[in-house]
Amino acid sequence: MTALSSVSAECPILVGIFEGFTWIRCEGKGSFMTSPAIKEFGMERIAAGEKRIVVDLGACTGMDSTFMGTLAGLAGRLPTQPESGIQVADAGDRNRRSLEDLGLDFLMEIDPQEADWMQTIASIRSNLTRLDPLPPPSQFQQTRHVLDAHQVLSKTNEKNTRAFANVVTLLESELAEKPESPNK
Repeated sequence: MTALSSVSAECPILVGIFEGFTWIRCEGKGSFMTSPAIKEFGMERIAAGEKRIVVDLGACTGMDSTFMGTLAGLAGRLPTQPESGIQVADAGDRNRRSLEDLGLDFLMEIDPQEADWMQTIASIRSNLTRLDPLPPPSQFQQTRHVLDAHQVLSKTNEKNTRAFANVVTLLESELAEKPESPNK
């Protein structure tokens, strides 16, 4: 196992790289504040050839739509073959309902009983390290991240398209009005 190094003291993200999967644990609320670091880490792992990412929600107190859209975006970049994709560990009733309400249970496996890591969760969690924080994003970068996540959710199903249409339109307008300056 190779451990990597708090998004914040209040809601740290813990990670680890294991044989056959990468583990990401959200402690506290999964939100637009923590999801950029998860996206960056996940994209780095996918670029390195990772085929399976396990998202541990055992200590996650709730998730906003940006966080869930970020997870959906990562799921869309992983292969759709056995032992690949996003698997969710220890979702709990509330987080499971949130994922299912957006139809994300069709993009990721939630608490897969047959997963090879299922019997070793305690050992995995004891070998995680805090993810280093990202530099604070510019307003443009933050808005772009939130927009990207909601566009992914909107593409997931027609219900989400309707539910997030106003959010997507508002964020697109905001970005069009205030393009990122080269110095930010």
